[in-house]
Amino acid sequence: MYRKIMRFLTEWKESKYRKPLILQGARQVGKTYSILEFGRKAYENVAYFNFETNPKLNKIFEENISPCYLIPILSHIAGQTIIREKTLIVFDEIQLCERALTSLKYFCEDAPDYHIIVAGSLLGVAVNRAKFSFPVGKVDIKQMYPMDMEEFMLAMGENDLVEQIKICFATDTPLPSVLHDIAIRLYRQYLIVGGMPECVMQFIDTNDYILIRHTQDTILASYLNDMSKYNNLNEIKKTRLAYDNITVQLSKKNTRFRYKLIKKGGRASEFENAIEWLCLSGIASQVYKIEQIKKPLENYRDIDAFKIYVSDLGLLLAKKDLAANDILYMVEEINDFKGGMVENYVNTQLIMNGYNTYYWESERGAEIDFVIQRDGKLIPIEVKSADNTKAKSLKVYMETYKPDYAIKLSTKNFGFEDKKKTVPLYAAFCI
Repeated sequence: MYRKIMRFLTEWKESKYRKPLILQGARQVGKTYSILEFGRKAYENVAYFNFETNPKLNKIFEENISPCYLIPILSHIAGQTIIREKTLIVFDEIQLCERALTSLKYFCEDAPDYHIIVAGSLLGVAVNRAKFSFPVGKVDIKQMYPMDMEEFMLAMGENDLVEQIKICFATDTPLPSVLHDIAIRLYRQYLIVGGMPECVMQFIDTNDYILIRHTQDTILASYLNDMSKYNNLNEIKKTRLAYDNITVQLSKKNTRFRYKLIKKGGRASEFENAIEWLCLSGIASQVYKIEQIKKPLENYRDIDAFKIYVSDLGLLLAKKDLAANDILYMVEEINDFKGGMVENYVNTQLIMNGYNTYYWESERGAEIDFVIQRDGKLIPIEVKSADNTKAKSLKVYMETYKPDYAIKLSTKNFGFEDKKKTVPLYAAFCI
């Protein structure tokens, strides 16, 4: 399956400023598969080392981490000669070996001709919680996410439809209604399946939502195990409570995260470490409220007001135990959850495109779901789960801040009117 990360990896390989690359991301998003697939296509050979399946590797790095010492030993373990610029060296689950992470500094300084990519599912957590000697300034870092809507459609063989959608987005012209209906169905399938590559492959092969739900439940169980394995003892319960509560709070009319909803009397001081763990692990992300619409947006965020979204829609629906038909037909019983679910979907697509997302609220309660900086302009984004696109909050925002234009995401077809760019939900990846 095509992954957009391949473009980045190719640019990394060809850059004269290349450093050892750290590929971060939650479990099961396809890091190892993408690295090995890239290595197979772009290099003569790949030397792969996994610190989880081969714990003896740690001893090698404990003795000496200079490249001239490591390369002959690693060549012997891999059963092949590691050649400068022709071999891709891969360290997987590197969070389990602090010294291996530190060695990247010396590869950068003393042996830059060796091409190294390392992967770690909980590297952000490990580096923040342990006393790691992180090779600051000596590595490139890239975050990897689940498959986005475009990658999902390409995996489904809808290459022509993807191109049509991109043209309609650029020109603000409606997609033919038959194609629009097909794209809406694909969008709803994506909500159920999510972007975990294993789930997408199973859907293509079997079209069996029950099998996919079993796989999603397995991934969720592995996340819970990680919360126990890579966490302080007194934080485990808090982290699980916070994670369970994210999906509950997305069903509220106001999706702003409130600690007191985790447990009665809950406070920030009690749960902020748990929230940080979930975000560092790539399982969830925070979207902060901004108090002023000025650049840089980061300077005007309210650190006490935020929403939390999970990284994969399929896992979100599995956690809520929603049936596939509930989503395919958008039944009335899930009306309370639709708003939070669709906000979560849009946030994932924006983050995958590299945006920092924020939300805005007026003193009188008008709210804009997302504000992003796009092409140097601050753009408000209004999200609706259906085709009801009356947006009083957006009117308030536009009268107050007079943006160049606004984006309205819903199930309506493409269009542009009154400085509002209408974009169907399935095309959020185009933003």
